[in-house]
Amino acid sequence: MCIRDRYTYKRRPQDGVYIFDLSKTWEKMMLAARIIVAIENPADVCVIAARPFGGRAVLKYAQYTGAQYIAGRYTPGTMTNYIQKKFQEPRLLVLTDPRTDHQPIRESSYMNIPTIAFCDTDS
Repeated sequence: MCIRDRYTYKRRPQDGVYIFDLSKTWEKMMLAARIIVAIENPADVCVIAARPFGGRAVLKYAQYTGAQYIAGRYTPGTMTNYIQKKFQEPRLLVLTDPRTDHQPIRESSYMNIPTIAFCDTDS
């Protein structure tokens, strides 16, 4: 059984697209919301979107909550190279796509930073 099968309701036979199980999605969204709320200082949350479709959402989230954001290209070493001017050490990382944002995921694993990523069925 694939991990994807736990979160999908069924697969459409016409085009092979997987349909998400919304009850499981809702449970995970509530879990993510509780994790985000548990961070006392909103500036300790970093939201990242490498793709253009997530850039506006990241900017809006940062504007309303006061979180750090990176929209566009992620500079490698941002969380691991303390000599760098853009060095950040967030307590929580929120990503829009784990396939394109693989570098921040790798760095957060080195630094033991919890990560929330919004995924599609092909991620």
